[in-house]
Amino acid sequence: MGIGQVIRVRSEDQPWSYRIAGQARGAEWPTPAPNSYVFMFPLFNNPGMFVEHLQHITELGPRPSGSPANEILTVNYLLEQVQKMKEGGGAAHQITVDVQRPTGSFSIDFLGGFGSYYDNISNVVVKLEPKHGAKHAVLANCHFDSVANSPGASDDAVSCAVMLEVLNSLSHLSTPLHHAVIFLFNGAEENVLQASHGFITQHPWAKLIRAFINLEAAGVGGKELVFQTGPENPWLVQAYVRAAKHPFASVVGQEIFQSGVIPADTDFRIYRDFGNIPGIDLAFIENGYIYHTKYDTADRISLDSIQRAGDNILAVLQYLATSVELADSKAYRHGTMVFFDVLGLFVVAYPARIGAIINYLVAAAAIVYLAKKFSVSKGLGCNYLKDLLYAIGITVICWFTIFFTILIVAVFVSLIGQSMSWYTHFYVSIVFYGSIALIKLILIHTLAKNLFYGVMNLLLLAELYYDATLTIWCCVLLYFTHRDLCSAYVAGLWVAFPLLTRLLIGNKLKQNGSMVKPTAIYFLGLFVPYLLTMYLMWSAFEMFTPILGRSGTEIPPDIVLASIIAGCTIILTAYFVGLIYLCRSTKRTLLTLGSVFIAAAVLVCSGACFPYSSNPDSPHPKRVYLQHTTRTFRDLGGEIIKRDSGIWINAFDYTLMSHVTPHIPEINSTIRTSCENAPFCGFPWYLPVQNLIRKNWYLPASEVSPKTPVVFKLVSKQVMPWDSTKLIFEVTGPCHMTLYIRPHEGTSMVGWSFGDGDPMYSNEGEYFVFYSHGLQAAAWQFWLELQTPEPTPNGTVSVAIASHHLFGEDQWTAELTALERRFPEWTFPSSWVSTYDLFVF
Repeated sequence: MGIGQVIRVRSEDQPWSYRIAGQARGAEWPTPAPNSYVFMFPLFNNPGMFVEHLQHITELGPRPSGSPANEILTVNYLLEQVQKMKEGGGAAHQITVDVQRPTGSFSIDFLGGFGSYYDNISNVVVKLEPKHGAKHAVLANCHFDSVANSPGASDDAVSCAVMLEVLNSLSHLSTPLHHAVIFLFNGAEENVLQASHGFITQHPWAKLIRAFINLEAAGVGGKELVFQTGPENPWLVQAYVRAAKHPFASVVGQEIFQSGVIPADTDFRIYRDFGNIPGIDLAFIENGYIYHTKYDTADRISLDSIQRAGDNILAVLQYLATSVELADSKAYRHGTMVFFDVLGLFVVAYPARIGAIINYLVAAAAIVYLAKKFSVSKGLGCNYLKDLLYAIGITVICWFTIFFTILIVAVFVSLIGQSMSWYTHFYVSIVFYGSIALIKLILIHTLAKNLFYGVMNLLLLAELYYDATLTIWCCVLLYFTHRDLCSAYVAGLWVAFPLLTRLLIGNKLKQNGSMVKPTAIYFLGLFVPYLLTMYLMWSAFEMFTPILGRSGTEIPPDIVLASIIAGCTIILTAYFVGLIYLCRSTKRTLLTLGSVFIAAAVLVCSGACFPYSSNPDSPHPKRVYLQHTTRTFRDLGGEIIKRDSGIWINAFDYTLMSHVTPHIPEINSTIRTSCENAPFCGFPWYLPVQNLIRKNWYLPASEVSPKTPVVFKLVSKQVMPWDSTKLIFEVTGPCHMTLYIRPHEGTSMVGWSFGDGDPMYSNEGEYFVFYSHGLQAAAWQFWLELQTPEPTPNGTVSVAIASHHLFGEDQWTAELTALERRFPEWTFPSSWVSTYDLFVF
C-alpha cells in the first residue's frame, strides 16, 4: 500500500469512510524473492506472504460490489501481485491477465426464483499455461467482494489469498503443466452469483474450461468440506481422492445441500447450469456463528486451516492440469460417486452403480440371515417371525414416541420465549433433548419387558431386538438405494458390519450350553459404523447449528435441532436396546437421566442459558438488519398517495426482538409491520426472503435523502401485434437496486428482458429482480410484456423500485448510527439506507 491510495476504515465513533493512506504503516509491504519458497505460504518457508494478501484485502473494510474498495483497491492489489508473479515466474509457463467488466442478466430459481441484471461489474481473470499454449483448462474460482458491513476474511478473501499463492507456486514449476489453469477472482458473488455468470457466459477463455474448483465459505476456518461435486463426472471425485493431502468430503452433505434445505447457493450452480461444466465445491464450515458479520476478520483464521486448504487446492489443481480426463471430460461423464472421508485420513469413493450392487448384496445377506433364523425357529416350534414383528413394532412405536415427546418439549420451550438457549452453549441442547430421548427409550422398553414379554428368556429377547434393528436398517438401505441416494452407504454400514461380526463369531456364542452376553459382539460389530456416523454427525452439527441462527423468523430452530438430536439418539442406541432387556432394573438409570433433564430444563426455562455472546474469543451474535428507508406510493396518475419514513428492522432468527426490547424499548410489538397493498408488502427487500422473514418492525424516523437518488420513468409503451403491451422503463440510481413487479388481477406478464425472457415468480403473483453495477454504468433499461384481456380503471401493473446504499456517505444517517449504537454488544446490526418507490401503470 503506497502513498496516495484510498483506503476504507471505520473507527468506533464513525462509520466506514475513505481517507488517504500515508506512511503510517511504515515501510512498504515486503516483497519476497521469487525463489524464497517452493510450494505455498505456510507450507514451507514463507507464511508471511499469505498473511500479507489476506490482511491487505480485509484492511480495506467491507467490499460490496460497486464500492471503490472492491472495484479499484482490491482489483489493483490483485493485478499488482499477478504482475510480480509474471516478472518472477519460471520459464515453463506464461501468465496472462485480463480485467473483465461484464454486463448481462439471467433468471435463477434460488429462493423461489427471481431475475438478476448486472452492469460493468469486475472480474480479474488470470490464465497460467505452458509456453506453447493449451487447448483445455481447469478453473479455480473465488470472490473478493463481501457483504455490507463485514470484512469478509473467510467469505471469501482467504480463498483469494490461497489462489494467489497457488498461482505463484504453479508458475514456478520447472515441468510444464499439460493444461491451462484459469484463476477467476470474481467481484460480485454476493450479488447473487452475478460475476461468475458474466465470466462463464461471456469471457473467451470460458470455452477452454473443462472442470472447476469453487472455493467458498459457510464458516470461518477449520477444514474445507467438499459438499458438492458433479454433475456426474466421477473422475473429478477420483482426482480429489488421489490428490488431496487432507481430505474432508461427504456425499451426505452434497445430497442435503442440493435438496434445498439450506437457503444458500454458490457459484457452483452458475458453472453447472450456465456453463454445463462439472466441478468441486469446497467451503470452510467451522464457526459459522460469525460468518457474514463484523467478526469475520483475518486474525480468526488459523494458519493451520490455510495450510490444509493450500495443500489440497494446489495438489488437486496440479493433478487436474496434468490429467488425461480433463482433455475430454465429456467422455467420462457417466454416473455419480459415493464418497466420504474417514477421519480426514483418506477418502472412500466408488461409483454409485457399484454402491447399489453392494447395497443390494448386503441387504440380501441380511435377509438370508433372518430367513435362516426363521426356518430354524420354525423347526423348533417357535414363532420367530411373530416375535420379530412385535419387536419391530415396539421399536417403531418407541421412536415415534421419542420424536413426539421431544417435539412437545421443543414447542413448549419456543412458546415460553426460551428458544435457542443452546446457541452459545451447544452442550445444553445435547443434555436437554438427549436426556428426554433416552428416558423415553429406556422407559418404553422397560415397560415392554415387564408388561408385555413377562417370563421370556432375556438373552433371546436381547438378540431379538438386535435382529429387529438389523431388519429396520435393511429396509432403510433398500429404500435409499431404490431412490438412488448415495447416502445409502450409511445404512449399509449399519447392516454390513453388525451382520458380518455376527456371522464370523456366531458359532462361538455358546459356552457350556448357554449364550454369552452379546456386549462384546455389539462393540466389535458397531465400532466402524459408530465411528463414521459420529464423525458425520459432528460435521452436521458444526454446519447446521450456526445456520439455525440465521434461518429466519418462521422456522422454530428448537424443533429442528431437537429432531436432529432425536434422530442421532435413535441411530446411536438402536443396536443397544437389547441391553435394556438384560438389565435387572432401569430405575437408577431413569432417575439419573430424569435428574439431568430437570436440571437442564431449569437452566433453559429460567433463561440462565442466554442464546448470544459477545465474548471476543468466541462471539455468537444475534443478526439484525436495519434499513433507514423512505417509502413513496403513487397512484395511476402519478400522484403521491402515501409517503412515510422509518427504520425497517429485520431479525434473522426465531427469537425476534424479545431480547433486544429491554435495551431499546421503542422496538416492541406496537411497531410491528403490516403488509401494504403493494409489491412485497411495500418494503425494500434486498433478497426475496419474505417467506423466511415475515415478522419485522418499522420504527418511525425522518426522511432520507441520499445523494444518488432513484430516477424511474416509463420510456415508451408499445402495443404488440399479438395484443400484448410492452412497457419500456429506464432507471438510474445507486449500484444496488431491487425491482418488484405485481401484475394486477386479470393481467399476466408474458415476457421480460431478463434471462431467457420467461418471467420467474419470486412470490405468489409477484416478481423480483436484483440489479447491481460497478463503479459506473449507463442508465438501466428493461421491458415488461403484459397481457390484459380488457382495460382496467386501476391500471395493469404495479412496479416498485428500491435502492440500497451499501457503502460510502449515503450508507448511514445520524438516526441510523445512533440506533445501531444502542444495540447490545451481543448483536450484530448490519445497517444501510434504502428507499422504496411504487408506481402504477
